[in-house]
Amino acid sequence: MISVNEFRTGLTIEFDGDIWRVMEFQHVKPGKGAAFVRSKLRNLRSGNVQEKTFRAGEKVEKAQIDNRRMQYLYANGDEHVFMDNESYEQLELASSQLEYELKFLKENMEVHVITYKDEVLGVELPTTVVLEVAETEPGIKGDTASGGSKPAKMETGVIVQVPFFVNQGDQLVINTEEAEYVSRA
Repeated sequence: MISVNEFRTGLTIEFDGDIWRVMEFQHVKPGKGAAFVRSKLRNLRSGNVQEKTFRAGEKVEKAQIDNRRMQYLYANGDEHVFMDNESYEQLELASSQLEYELKFLKENMEVHVITYKDEVLGVELPTTVVLEVAETEPGIKGDTASGGSKPAKMETGVIVQVPFFVNQGDQLVINTEEAEYVSRA
């Protein structure tokens, strides 16, 4: 058990029968009344985000989450196969568990598989990935880097807004948290 006063970003807790990750928190001490902690929590099973207020000093159960480094191998129908880099053990996850992550997953990519007591909760992607532009309108001479953006479909199917100078076949660094263009690779 830990006190909500010990909250920090990235901490995982067990609360209301689910596993939650603290995304944001704020300690509030009003001039009148008791102090409290306002937090934004993500449910690791469903992906839902919820705002929750705790009384200062309230206790919650800390959840022991394991991160295993694994390599994404291939898709087998609706199942996606991952391999543990150390034990070579293979794990299959359904597409429904990877809805957002599939937009960025490429074969042979290393990811972290998040587990809680032998239950697979999901996959944590690297902050940025390098993807190739599959489709976009050709750049026009005279367009500048700061002159706006256009949509580009990447090799994994995700559509990202990119600068006008980006062409089909370019390798781009994409932020996986915001699905945004970062730079050329």
